[in-house]
Amino acid sequence: MRLTHLGHACLLVEVGSTRLLVDPGSFSSGFEDLTGLDAVVVTHQHADHLDLERLSPLLASNPAALLLADPQTASLLAGRGLLVRTMVQGEIVAVRDLTIDPVGELHAVNHGGVPRCTNVGVVVRADGEPSLYHPGDAYDGEPGQVDVLAVPINAPWCRVSESIDFVRRVGPRLVTPIHQALLSPAGCGLYLDHITTYGGDDLEVLDLSDGVAHEV
Repeated sequence: MRLTHLGHACLLVEVGSTRLLVDPGSFSSGFEDLTGLDAVVVTHQHADHLDLERLSPLLASNPAALLLADPQTASLLAGRGLLVRTMVQGEIVAVRDLTIDPVGELHAVNHGGVPRCTNVGVVVRADGEPSLYHPGDAYDGEPGQVDVLAVPINAPWCRVSESIDFVRRVGPRLVTPIHQALLSPAGCGLYLDHITTYGGDDLEVLDLSDGVAHEV
């Protein structure tokens, strides 16, 4: 498995010749030039995970790509004339060399006065490869055993104690930080140090901040 972080919550996942893009949002860059994608996943409708203006050109450049989204986002995208498949927890989707296992249902709570939207994270698996869990914007998903956890390290809806508890509960071998666009480099380092120090024994960090593909 090869992983490339394209900023904030956006990851390019490659297994063999299969290419999957997760959460092409407004705080991310470089995804708009990608070709040869087999699937595009949107975990929820917030702009930092879904850039509507750049999504249509991306799909036009990748006509064979399967578009997958949480229920509310799928309805939104279908209303814009896009062909989209709704992700539902428990309904595994096969995409060439890999499977996409939807996990979770709702976005984490920002505040009681802020409406929650649907949020469906994904576990990506392939025979003989490490597994990856991208939770979108929620910490309550139950992904089962995974090797790599893409952990959101800063958001209006989370605090570092919750991030640590999330990592400890999932118990990955590797964590790779995402959702850090609102942080300075110093702040990102501080959050990540807390998570890795208290998130579990022998926890390793997969640093994808250089924006290039890394073998896992």
